Amino acid sequence: MGCVSIGQTIHSATARGRSAGFPGTQKRGTWATPPSARFISLGAQCRWELKNKALLCVAAPHASRFVIYPMQVDYSRRIGQLRRRLTKAGLHGLLVTHLPDLRYLSGFTGSSAALAVTRRGVRLFTDGRYTHQAADEVSVAEIQIVASSPAIAAVEWLAAQSGVDFVGFDPARTTVANLARYRAALPARLRKSFLSELAAPLVEPLRWIKDADELAIMTEAALLGCKLFDHILTFIRPGLREIEVAAELEHRARLLGAEAMSFETIAASGARSALPHGRATTAVLPRRGFLTLDFGVILKGYCSDMTRTVYLGKPRNDERAVYEKVLEAQLAGVAAVAHGAGCADVDEAARAVLRAAGLAEAFTHSTGHGVGLEIHESPRLGAGQTNRLQEGMVVTIEPGVYLADRFGVRIEDMVAVTKTGCQVLTPAPKALIEL
Repeated sequence: MGCVSIGQTIHSATARGRSAGFPGTQKRGTWATPPSARFISLGAQCRWELKNKALLCVAAPHASRFVIYPMQVDYSRRIGQLRRRLTKAGLHGLLVTHLPDLRYLSGFTGSSAALAVTRRGVRLFTDGRYTHQAADEVSVAEIQIVASSPAIAAVEWLAAQSGVDFVGFDPARTTVANLARYRAALPARLRKSFLSELAAPLVEPLRWIKDADELAIMTEAALLGCKLFDHILTFIRPGLREIEVAAELEHRARLLGAEAMSFETIAASGARSALPHGRATTAVLPRRGFLTLDFGVILKGYCSDMTRTVYLGKPRNDERAVYEKVLEAQLAGVAAVAHGAGCADVDEAARAVLRAAGLAEAFTHSTGHGVGLEIHESPRLGAGQTNRLQEGMVVTIEPGVYLADRFGVRIEDMVAVTKTGCQVLTPAPKALIEL
């Protein structure tokens, strides 16, 4: 079946320019299936639009409109999944200190907390700044307000629980200094054996597979990103500084409801577009040259990520040829995404196109990565990766070509993996836009 687009909007170019391959003013209208099988079935395909933080389905001309709101997050189910993993790992409990993991399991959004999970209990530890916030956000765990370190309090509580002889901690999220502090807080007889280093993360793999609630939020965030791209096309002009473009994009994002940007906005123009992470500077947009825009927003804790490269003026033949090859590679990568596909195979699908064009050495990073509560999550789509994609994962497909001191091009979509392919969550146009 391949990939379909959600909430697709065919954007018009600005009054000053045109979108190559889409001349003139364009109309909205691409039909796609609903974001998830757990949403209400409408019995027909829909054009998805975002209004008032809800997904609006326009079923067909002259048809009724349906508003689909995300369902409430079932944190108890997530704790249940974690407990099954604890049992399989032979652990009596788990200390959770990584805030994205903690938010995933409990809904707590504060900046200081720890979560203690056993086979029978769940307790959240935080400080007095979050007394009311924790009570509002957390229903799956008991809440304990502490005056000292929440993590140390969690370790002490775990050690006091009957039948809990050893608990796991994530070594990738625990410094040597903090581990020493946790052990020092334990009775002497428990210091060597109670805290057990996890052989592999327990919470993070749960986060790799997005449920319907998460997909709804991430679709909303992605569509907001497309709306920002539509807006910034009307703002870009030669003579502006890159930081002005980034500032306008970020200001607009806030006005449209974004909690924050997913990462520092990349706006790299002219020769600077050859920098894969060319953050916005005081450099002035040229009258003729590429401008790469890589940005994302955070909505309800979840990140979006997209990249589009546009051209100011009229591109030379070599510039257009490179752009078309990057687009071909990006479409090949998207087409390779499906449940069961190897992450290395998706990378190779994109990379092979550039290799055949003699551009492989100018593609200097992996093809993509997972996205969720953090902007960079597993899996990574790159050479040598052994993971396979699973239905519900959300990943980026973002090949690029970077020719030092000349120009660069990157095109990136965020896609949700389905049984038969994927759903493109960032359906802004990818044909070369000339401004």
